[in-house]
Amino acid sequence: MILTATSSFFCSVALCPNLNQSKIRYPSHSRRIFCELNRVLDPHNSITLQTRKTCECFDLYKELIPYNEAWSWQKSIVKQKKALIERNEECPDTLIILQHGSVYTMGTGSSEAYLNFDIKDPPFQVYRTERGGEVTYHGPGQLVMYPIINLRNHKMDLHWYLRSLEEVVIRVLLSTFSIKASRLEDLTGVWVGNQKLAAIGIRVSQWITYHGLALNVTTDLTPFRWIVPCGIQNRQVGSIKDLLGESRSFPADFHDLNDSELLDITRNSLIKEFSEVFQLDIHHKTLPMT
Repeated sequence: MILTATSSFFCSVALCPNLNQSKIRYPSHSRRIFCELNRVLDPHNSITLQTRKTCECFDLYKELIPYNEAWSWQKSIVKQKKALIERNEECPDTLIILQHGSVYTMGTGSSEAYLNFDIKDPPFQVYRTERGGEVTYHGPGQLVMYPIINLRNHKMDLHWYLRSLEEVVIRVLLSTFSIKASRLEDLTGVWVGNQKLAAIGIRVSQWITYHGLALNVTTDLTPFRWIVPCGIQNRQVGSIKDLLGESRSFPADFHDLNDSELLDITRNSLIKEFSEVFQLDIHHKTLPMT
């Protein structure tokens, strides 16, 4: 059985309008006050302060959030952002980071030929979503990031957005674990050799993004054997934990980390690199529970 999203308490999350980010010009006698701020001169020699956009972050990475609830939550936030745009109001970008319980998800045009089980008797729930890409698995030990951002404030280019998501993961692996990851031509995602560590599947509606990326950190990779991940034959799926365990070339400190510590470190790095790649100031927010 393939399921669709249901309503959830997440739909009650409200967005807060962002501060006005319009250009601010100051008279010459005030310039010295701002000498330590990031600034550039405009063609008329007035000063424009370069400020980052705000991104609200709902950080639920220690919890297993049911897939249908997170999916409904994303769509609710997208709807709210569209309403703000229609009213010409500013709103912050949003980042959700979490883990899911074991589940398979399929994209809009995904083929059931990539399922190595009977769709009427699946090992886990299966959801067909509106994202791009083929079937993938989500489960404990995998960090999932759902950026819900207005590309009008960044770059209205889907290829740029996909490459930017890949760049976040590539930076995380290199800066935190000294793992050299790469892209493969014509394949979306992040790879270390023949192993895919991060899968990416997005949806963009009126230039607002949702869905996102999934990075295998301490994930049990067994459920990937029951599908053809992302519809890619003859390639493997890997995790950070397995890579660290396979090679003794990594610092000894990494070999002594337990799963929880490894998730903590990876989560911190993901948020940091996301902030840098997209030039956003991260503001952590608490999810109101009802």
